[in-house]
Amino acid sequence: MSTATGTTDQTVTVDGHRLKLTNLDKVLYPQTGTTKGDIIDYYARVARVLIPHAANRPVTRKRWVHGVGTDEEPGEMFFQKNLDERSTPQWVPRREIQHSDHVNVYPLVNDLATLTWLAQIAAIEIHVPQWQFGRTGMRKNPDRMVLDLDPGPGAGLQECAEVARWARAILTDMGLDPMPVTSGSKGIHLYAAIDGRQTSDEVSEVAHELARALEADHPDLVVSDMRKTLRDGKVLVDWSQNNGNKTTITPYSLRGRSHPMVAAPRTWKELESKSLAQLDYREVLRRVEKKPDPLANLTAGHLASLEPTPERMAGFEFADGADDRLAKYRSMRDTAKTPEPVPAGVAPPSSGNTFVIQEHHASRLHYDFRLEHDGVLVSWALPKGVPTDIAKNHLAVQTEDHPLEYGTFEGTIPAGQYGAGKVTIWDSGTYDLEKWRDGKEVIATLHGEKHGSHRYALIQTGGRDGNDNNWLIHLMKSVDEQPPRHAKADSRRRVIGAEGKSRHDAGRLPSPMLATLGSEGELGDTTEWAFEMKWDGIRAIARVADGDVRLASRNGVDVTSTYPELQQLADAVDGDAIIDGEIVALTKSGRPDFGLLQRRMGVTRKGDVDRLMPSTPVHFMAFDMLELHGESLVKEEYDERRRVLEESVRSVGAIQVPPAFDGDIGAAMLTSRTLGLEGVLAKRRESTYSPGRRVRSWLKVKHHLTQEVVIGGWRPGKGTRAHRVGSLLMGIPDGDGLRYVGRVGTGFTTRDLDEMAGRLRRLERVTSPFDEVAAIDAKDAHWVSPTLVGEVEFAEWTPTGKLRQPSWRGWRPDKKPTEVVPESPLATP
Repeated sequence: MSTATGTTDQTVTVDGHRLKLTNLDKVLYPQTGTTKGDIIDYYARVARVLIPHAANRPVTRKRWVHGVGTDEEPGEMFFQKNLDERSTPQWVPRREIQHSDHVNVYPLVNDLATLTWLAQIAAIEIHVPQWQFGRTGMRKNPDRMVLDLDPGPGAGLQECAEVARWARAILTDMGLDPMPVTSGSKGIHLYAAIDGRQTSDEVSEVAHELARALEADHPDLVVSDMRKTLRDGKVLVDWSQNNGNKTTITPYSLRGRSHPMVAAPRTWKELESKSLAQLDYREVLRRVEKKPDPLANLTAGHLASLEPTPERMAGFEFADGADDRLAKYRSMRDTAKTPEPVPAGVAPPSSGNTFVIQEHHASRLHYDFRLEHDGVLVSWALPKGVPTDIAKNHLAVQTEDHPLEYGTFEGTIPAGQYGAGKVTIWDSGTYDLEKWRDGKEVIATLHGEKHGSHRYALIQTGGRDGNDNNWLIHLMKSVDEQPPRHAKADSRRRVIGAEGKSRHDAGRLPSPMLATLGSEGELGDTTEWAFEMKWDGIRAIARVADGDVRLASRNGVDVTSTYPELQQLADAVDGDAIIDGEIVALTKSGRPDFGLLQRRMGVTRKGDVDRLMPSTPVHFMAFDMLELHGESLVKEEYDERRRVLEESVRSVGAIQVPPAFDGDIGAAMLTSRTLGLEGVLAKRRESTYSPGRRVRSWLKVKHHLTQEVVIGGWRPGKGTRAHRVGSLLMGIPDGDGLRYVGRVGTGFTTRDLDEMAGRLRRLERVTSPFDEVAAIDAKDAHWVSPTLVGEVEFAEWTPTGKLRQPSWRGWRPDKKPTEVVPESPLATP
């Protein structure tokens, strides 16, 4: 909504903020007649592609209040770093940087309103560093490397393109995926996403060495020295903009030259053109309206590179100055006086999805709501408890980040200490994330062990500098769940009650404990571990009660009717119990076959089940006992749970209790190979059972690599596969998008191909669900909604983040697309 206040002035509302726009017809580019109104319109139309490249980075502005002038008479320009508090709207997000003798406050271009305000004050050029602020305002390590290819006298854009191709070859060999931007001035910028483990100084040193290498290989065209006397006819490879104090013009920013040119992301194919030229703002607007951002992987890709894969975590070290997310937490606690966990080191990143809600009897009863995110538990205090009515929001006050170890903490914090009082766990488990906008909004569905599944939204209510800790928590509508009982109405919630009886919700089985990918080298003293087979089936939790068996898949779906033969479990166990295990289908030779199991998965009609049972029987491999005779065993160590399992469950018919190998990984791996399995599960013998959590006390040690993938399309086959599926296009969720990881065209049976076409046809859509797909793979693709999950076996990740030599293993109807994560070290794209 806007209201006219004059012939060239308007008051507009952008993202809920009122902003006065003045002198809209003022010409800021005299040679082209481009007005301030044109500039504001341009930034509004490119905001969706510009903001991701500038968000959370301190912005230095280059302003031309009276216009850029002409080639003969350039206009007056001035740099602006510090914000003018008197003239800056209070809603503009900002962060402080402590310099040697002063503090500067910088705006953050995190939203359209701020971008519009910058255009209004004639901040034509937007410059940012290669690093971002973290959630708590601390400076992170850089997440991208940049090279500025700047032509000297006698050289031009074609020479820069040639050097860019040489640099690309080196960067690709380093496992990086460089992306070009014509700078809008004279040269080309090359960006590459990096994993955030190096400091700015370390990245600068790498970039400097790369520039020297290019100079050594191509001395006639490349120079790495800044001295102008050396640059005639050559291209300077400027590596210095990786310095933490330096900035580079933001992609899609206008330039303050005589013509309104733009720092424009380009494709490598464009750089091959003999007519390559810089682009002005009109050309960029046409491109943005018709094509995706060629630089999109710069923001999407670095998120994947930061995934805490086992390989990274095994040797993870933080460089000096890394973002210590637990610094505030530690500063508020005395380790000698509080029983709370206070880890000494910097919290490494994680990809876990656990949550905990703790009942906290401090000076006033409240509840602490904590979600695992980026290596810590992001925390809010709920003074009025967990909301139970979708019509009533509750206050949520964001507090300091807590360590992951706090997720299992129960105890009494002594008087005189911060948060003094009794802490108990009201509920815990895992969550499915829909949205996470740092400092603004979180939407997640929590799957609790005690109170079931519920969907919540946390919304920041706004503040002068974007740091306001006051949020609202809202219970959202859920299709098949009822609101939880009010947290304050029952302060006695426990996994184990006063008499040692289980308090599991009778209508929901606990979520299974999850293993992490590992290697034999991580185990150390193998006598501390037990080794079990990694069965090639689907995970299931079984409840035996009053002679009846109920089965739930890993994500809580009831599969009892799909596998009626597993009712034999009631005869195999003495008394009521909750058992963790795997449902498998065996070949005639007794080997598990995941492809065979596919025939049974998802079948629910009794007639179909009865027809399939004789030809494709299933077995239940029981490997953990969670409860027996109403007594919970989750707090017992593995050895004790295993003893109870072996004493209480008999191997009868379809029910098996496979052996464990105590401390002998060699024998376990040999047995696994003999059975044709993926590998073994190593379980630390002193570990307790943590429902719904992915832990390192259980490690998957594999013979080969497998990966769950989301299917986003297919390509038709040729020859004998004409009119059938030739290959499936695969992706892995990455941030808010779907990252393309290649296509699979082998491993399909005739039955697979016959069934696949109908299944995919029902999901057809017009546009690609992937963030970006190479043209050669998208050539004749049929796109589908990304709702189906499959599994492939593959050789390795390529340097560009694709699966090498994938082979189809089958569908995974027991998995949701949101559950798919890289299961082995994934290459940085």
